[in-house]
Amino acid sequence: MHIAMIGTRGVPAAYGGFETAVEEIGWRLVERGHRVTVYCRNAADDSMTEYRGMDLVHLPAVKVKVGETLSHSALSVVHAVTHRRPDAAFVFNAANAPFVPALRARGIPTAVHMDGLEWKRDKWGGRGRAYYRWAEQFAVRTADALIADAEGIADYYRDEFEVATRLISYGAPILRDAPTDRLAELGLESRRFHLVVARFEPENHVDVIVEGFAASNAEYPLVVVGSAPYAAEYTERIEAAAAGDSRIRLLGGVFDQELLDQLYANAATYLHGHSVGGTNPSLLRAMGAGTAVVAWDVVFNRGVSGDDAQYFGSTADLAREVVAAERDPLLTARRGTALQLRAEQHYDWDIVAADYERLAVDIAAGYSTATHHRVRRTGRYGVAVPALGGAPLPVPVSAPAPAPTPVQVPVFASIVRP
Repeated sequence: MHIAMIGTRGVPAAYGGFETAVEEIGWRLVERGHRVTVYCRNAADDSMTEYRGMDLVHLPAVKVKVGETLSHSALSVVHAVTHRRPDAAFVFNAANAPFVPALRARGIPTAVHMDGLEWKRDKWGGRGRAYYRWAEQFAVRTADALIADAEGIADYYRDEFEVATRLISYGAPILRDAPTDRLAELGLESRRFHLVVARFEPENHVDVIVEGFAASNAEYPLVVVGSAPYAAEYTERIEAAAAGDSRIRLLGGVFDQELLDQLYANAATYLHGHSVGGTNPSLLRAMGAGTAVVAWDVVFNRGVSGDDAQYFGSTADLAREVVAAERDPLLTARRGTALQLRAEQHYDWDIVAADYERLAVDIAAGYSTATHHRVRRTGRYGVAVPALGGAPLPVPVSAPAPAPTPVQVPVFASIVRP
């Protein structure tokens, strides 16, 4: 099969969970005998046309917030439908749902990875959040399949739209006996620092983590990796919280994967504030490295880390947990080992790639949950539907069609060829 991957920054993965997923899934699909085309933007080397067996297509993008994603995805879809058409397409990010009909009109079965609940992010503003809510509905109506990366996301689409999703999570890289030689560059010692890796967005609660840590009696330093191109005010708040506290080190963005691996694998704890996504790759990376986790207390994080992590919901909670981790390093280490075992058992990239392969085969064979009519929210999720223009979005009177019975496709995906 020829499979296209649209809607991300592309590969090699240097930024974000989508890009990591595309790389890890893409090269495995190539090894299984498929042709994989990845659409890329803003690459460091846009002359690269092949990477780990995947074909790369570099296209420009307008560099303004969500416009960057949409402009690049639009060009990617034009390219996909006017060149050698793929047998199936994976579109990442619900915001790209408006381009699905163009793919399907050209006979390209399409699955959309819905990501998290983006409409809950303050960074988008009222109209941006309304757009994401609308895009969810449009994807339910037009896509052949919806991909959820966490049970909480699958539950949301089942409850809100009465539509089935394919639950396909991410994989976790398992790091054992990681080296420590790069830590000296930052003046750090193994298992004697706390780590945050996150984009600076309110829903990731980096400010809560930094403020809670600053108010604690923790002795180990806090290493904060991350930044945000469109969040100057929020970044200033984090910097203000860290100011004057020599224990807090703001490193900005770190794209050196070797250094990141050593930070993940040698931290005493990984502090995870993400709250609106599904399964978060940074959380999986810390778990795979065998590092104890203190995570924001939401269903998505509990679904990933279970009872082996500690949870917080305030600055006071965070302060208490980092001090407790330092006071009992043996217990902290045992928690990290338990999380690594959980990651190894439940988050395997080989299984993830096989699930994507099976989904590509299914939609190419005719499986589709697309309703082809206006979609009504059930309201069970308990959130009012925002409008793009200020007034309530019209609600259709017809109930959504039940999801069709999946096409039964023989288990032959591993021998399919382009």
